[in-house]
Amino acid sequence: MERGVANSGQLRHTFFVHHPLTHPGFTRIGPKQPRLPVVIAVPHAGREYPESLLANAAISPHRLAQLEDRHADMLVSDAVGSGAIAIVAVRARAWLDLNRDPREIDPAMIADAIPPGLIVSKRTRSGLGLFPRRIGTGPELWRHRMTAKEIAERIAALHEPYHAALAAALAATRDQFGIAILIDCHSMPPIRPVRTGHGPSIVIGDRFGKSASSGISDRIEATLDGLGIRFARNTPYAGGYTLDRHGNPGEGIHAIQIEFDRSLYLDKALDAAGPGMVPTRRVFNALFHALANQAGELPGAYTFPAAAE
Repeated sequence: MERGVANSGQLRHTFFVHHPLTHPGFTRIGPKQPRLPVVIAVPHAGREYPESLLANAAISPHRLAQLEDRHADMLVSDAVGSGAIAIVAVRARAWLDLNRDPREIDPAMIADAIPPGLIVSKRTRSGLGLFPRRIGTGPELWRHRMTAKEIAERIAALHEPYHAALAAALAATRDQFGIAILIDCHSMPPIRPVRTGHGPSIVIGDRFGKSASSGISDRIEATLDGLGIRFARNTPYAGGYTLDRHGNPGEGIHAIQIEFDRSLYLDKALDAAGPGMVPTRRVFNALFHALANQAGELPGAYTFPAAAE
């Protein structure tokens, strides 16, 4: 692995080039067997940029890094230390977005035969599909379009194994406790409403009640309220493919997305860990333990002791 540093004004971003691609692009951390009824996923914090990806980039590496949920993986370390299982992306989101349906591909990115059954939406055409095409209203990210073969290889090598690992961890957790709760951990740009100037610091997503029992979101809200943290539910982020795929309350698996304002835990440039990292990590840990303790109250749960904080 080679390390490079990209500079642009005050932004200093370390990126990694890995060649050849000999690992699946994510890691499973925590105990082999579930100790607590909550599993964590971090799909967008990967900082590994394959050499072939950088060679095809039409913009600088530090611009590509704007796709990341920068250092969101660091937020879960206390919870993992408490015994949580976490599935954490290593490969950068620019390579493939793990929170998108594998059919959610912009046809304009494909150089040859268009695969059947693609999901083409306003979001996909805006550049936010399985393979990011642009950031906001910025320029195209890539010099060349992808082949259908390359698309299939990336999905098979990363997307499928990642979600299989997540499904296996959730199934093992449900087998152990009768219930499993997934926290899909993300970060978001600061939300600054024009009228009030104070947006939520955390957004809870449960697909408007479809991916988890409403009591789970209620417990998160009560915990955040007790900590004096502003929050919102399902607006502007209700959750994505991960919640749709894995959340199944009727079968005892509940899935929640939690978005943290990056200014809570990063420096002023929103690049490196800032003074707020430790307290924000404690907030995540408090939410994790609140849900671990609530799990025993959910229908279908086996009797098990409360999680120690």
